[in-house]
Amino acid sequence: MTTSGAPRRVDSHFLDGQVARVIDGATQVPAFASRLERAGLLPADLRTTASLAALPIQTKDDVLEAQRVNPPFGGLLDTNAEVVRIFQSPGPLYEPQLAGPDPWRWAPSLQAAGFGPTDTVLNCFGYHLSPAGIMFDEACRALGSQVVPGGIGSVDLQAQAISSLPLTAYTGLPSYLKSLIDQFVSLGLDRSSWTMSRAVVTAEPLPETLRHELNAFVPTVLMAYGTAETGLLGYEESPGTGLIVPDDVLVEVCDLTTGEPISDGEGQIVVTLFRPEYPLIRFGTGDISAWLHGSDGRPRLAGVLGRVGQAIKVRGMFLHPAQATRTIGAVTGVSQFRIVVDRTEHRDSLRCEVVIGDNHVVDQVVADVRDRIRQGLRFACEVHAVDLLPQSAGVIVDNRDWT
Repeated sequence: MTTSGAPRRVDSHFLDGQVARVIDGATQVPAFASRLERAGLLPADLRTTASLAALPIQTKDDVLEAQRVNPPFGGLLDTNAEVVRIFQSPGPLYEPQLAGPDPWRWAPSLQAAGFGPTDTVLNCFGYHLSPAGIMFDEACRALGSQVVPGGIGSVDLQAQAISSLPLTAYTGLPSYLKSLIDQFVSLGLDRSSWTMSRAVVTAEPLPETLRHELNAFVPTVLMAYGTAETGLLGYEESPGTGLIVPDDVLVEVCDLTTGEPISDGEGQIVVTLFRPEYPLIRFGTGDISAWLHGSDGRPRLAGVLGRVGQAIKVRGMFLHPAQATRTIGAVTGVSQFRIVVDRTEHRDSLRCEVVIGDNHVVDQVVADVRDRIRQGLRFACEVHAVDLLPQSAGVIVDNRDWT
């Protein structure tokens, strides 16, 4: 990636040229020009992948604050950029979809699993406000595949669709594919009507135990990795061999303290996109990974090994302690609360435990909290009134076991 990073198949001069091009174009974007000035840098200082380390990492919190001050995109978008859709992720963080085919570049991950023009794909990522559904919809269309926009809907209806339609492939959460398989079996549908043979899954871990269960119905299940802001950052060509980094993006694993790119050990995944009209340059994803040094020379990520900070990913979406506090703590009658995340049968579950103040109607407060979680955090969540919480209880308690 850089002189100290993992090896890349593409020529380093190509990457250096892309860096110089995106830096020159990005100087027309107000927020990036200000960022350079704050760092005491000139465009001439950033001409190679190695020189980018002089620019401090831009965090998701930085983008959120910029959007708060200068909505909707925080001055990070060129005024001449063609935006065809606007999405909202938890935060809230607004993400533009720029014009052009497969703008998030997910098609290579689908091709690696064998997707193509003869496929009909059940896309079970959310289409409502979240960009994930459209991300994979666009990637499928770029490959000529038909798409059934299942979204995150009724598993009953989708199981019936699997039985009735000539579906060949799936995109979505691995846990949701497991739910569809379970429902298909529960409804007693004809096993011979199941025609999906390949899947690309992302947004949550894929333990080998779960992959093995899925393979009983879907022979090819491959993992991919990316973010709402940056699109595809890595994908499997075969199970368990690490995530290949595509050639059209610069991915670095950076030291958690210094921000310098590293070739060994764990660090934050830091991304530079080669789109000057939306210059995410040295953008910190908040995900922790490490390089796998394979024999073929292609850089591979070890997957997501953890998170920087306190946010966690639940059912494919981020859950932030500060956002939970703003949403639930503002409900009248709530004295204390915590959200407990568990995982049963490869499916995330959420439970909110609430201590309710005196002189408040318990059932009403519980109902109010449930509604606020659904509207403000966009999760379905059980809510239980409790007398007290452990003294060490944090806002979010993650009890999941990914084995």
